[in-house]
Amino acid sequence: MDTPATAGAPGGTSRPALARCVAVEPAKFAGAYWGRAPLLSRAAELAGPCGFHELLSPADADELLSRRGLRTPFLRVAKEGQVLPAARFTGGGGAGAEVADQVLDERVLALYADGATLVLQGLHRLWPPLVEFARELGGQLGQPLQVNAYLTPPASQGFATHYDTHDVFVLQVDGRKRWRVHEPVLPDPLERQPWGGHADEVSAVADGPPALDEVLAPGDALYLPRGWLHRAQAQDEASLHLTVGVKALTRYALVEALLELAAEDPRLRATLPYGLDLADAEQVEPELTETVEALRDWLTTAGPAPVADKLRARVWPAARPAPIRPLAQARAIATLTPDDRVTVRAGLRWHLAPDGDERVALRVFDRTLTLPAGCALALRALLYGGVTRVGDLPGLDSDEDRLVLTRRLLREAILTPVA
Repeated sequence: MDTPATAGAPGGTSRPALARCVAVEPAKFAGAYWGRAPLLSRAAELAGPCGFHELLSPADADELLSRRGLRTPFLRVAKEGQVLPAARFTGGGGAGAEVADQVLDERVLALYADGATLVLQGLHRLWPPLVEFARELGGQLGQPLQVNAYLTPPASQGFATHYDTHDVFVLQVDGRKRWRVHEPVLPDPLERQPWGGHADEVSAVADGPPALDEVLAPGDALYLPRGWLHRAQAQDEASLHLTVGVKALTRYALVEALLELAAEDPRLRATLPYGLDLADAEQVEPELTETVEALRDWLTTAGPAPVADKLRARVWPAARPAPIRPLAQARAIATLTPDDRVTVRAGLRWHLAPDGDERVALRVFDRTLTLPAGCALALRALLYGGVTRVGDLPGLDSDEDRLVLTRRLLREAILTPVA
């Protein structure tokens, strides 16, 4: 029996993460704004704690820049629309850290004091409050995401007008920043269609009246679908904002999955005729016609399950589940008893399905486990959270069998111990 993918229990904040980013109900956001239109949400309208300081404060940013041994690409520096070479702000790490690309705080200070914007990247993997926030928001949206922080000196602008190929939530943490937003020159751009390929059109539109011209104050949030042009400038004080980038799935991803699967069809793998002149459209035309017919025939046989498998293999590795504690996990495995309790690793996506008559396959973000079919009932109880006490697992003959299965799932980081 197939089991749908599931996300772990939310964590990090007392209210859903999406309610901290948009001031409308999820259904309205999904229907009226998601992938369609910008949405400005003021601090007073948003749920959760006031502001975003507990996610990353200016003091936290200083901690990252000075004491955490950051290396590229976890920091970018930009000034007047140009990204500066990493050699301008990195160097050797000193004794015991013989690397050449460690962030040097004194160089960062000089660049920032001279008006450069600092971009802390990949904070969903580095900073614990943002690890939890990103996991919860990604689980709600069902999409991979990343979190960057932008630190801009007073009256400065790091980047010229541009668009992103992913959706973004802008969360203003500190200071005030003016955002000017224009309608897309290329609606719904794919990752392979960055704004640089439309630079002249972007510049022309940027000279016209904006669709949105607002100053974000601490606690405000702005949602921008991919493709919407924007530029932001700090006001009379330094600005810190978080950008949550959401790599939304597109129909083109379905097309790519279908094309991968189409390689199974011999007609679509056939070699083109010897000596075909690609400059002669008349020679290409019959080959194109036959290929289109073969593709059309193959598409009538395509089913959703193999396409879903392709998408899963592409998307799931981009969104890691909650961190585990390797040493504590190892102790739990060594001392496990039937009275101990376990739970599914928070944020883990999984899929359980038969694998022949005598095995079941448990697919997670980075691997597939095969287990005896007799474990299926216990697996479902664990994965759905119906049972947490090891000794209560159904479908197994003895506590020893229950311990063997649970130890395996703890070792594979599918489960974590409950304190």
